[in-house]
Amino acid sequence: MFIIVGLGNPTKEYEGTRHNVGFDIIDALADKYNISVTDREKRAYCGKGIIEGQKVLLVKPQTYMNLSGESVRGLLDYYKVDTETELLVIFDDISLDVGQLRIRKKGSAGGHNGIKNIIQHLGHTVFQRIKVGVGEKPKEYDLADYVLGHFSKAEREVMQDGYKNAIEAIEMIVRGDIDAAMNVFNKKVAAKE
Repeated sequence: MFIIVGLGNPTKEYEGTRHNVGFDIIDALADKYNISVTDREKRAYCGKGIIEGQKVLLVKPQTYMNLSGESVRGLLDYYKVDTETELLVIFDDISLDVGQLRIRKKGSAGGHNGIKNIIQHLGHTVFQRIKVGVGEKPKEYDLADYVLGHFSKAEREVMQDGYKNAIEAIEMIVRGDIDAAMNVFNKKVAAKE
């Protein structure tokens, strides 16, 4: 089984914010594969289904971003999956342009508190992840205000391509083709005129 975790914050006030792109991608994936992500398990909303012939568990932790590791650890312990090859975490990244993807097999938290907490609960940094660019924080903005803010109309349009690409990347990773996904999606996307 493949556990695919999208990071975000629960409650309506955070819907559609930059910090919730992980949740948004899980929702888009669930829609495409007709998976209901409504079961409550280990402090998360979960849904079981099949993607690319592989059993998957789609996960939206409900612990708030900074405690994501608590929920993820509980699910990993319960389902006994290999964290290096059967866990995929999707989250926002302010160091990437809006809609840009960066796929990694391992790495540091890079200042992302949700990832920092997952690493703390796993005790290592080796798990697959897809970072989704939400754009760099303008100088005058507070970081929390920026990531908890909403996309502009133009950014939302760019994000639609980002979500589509993320779903394609997830499908490749679930098939065992993370290297191919990295080759396709880890290049800088040219800005649309």
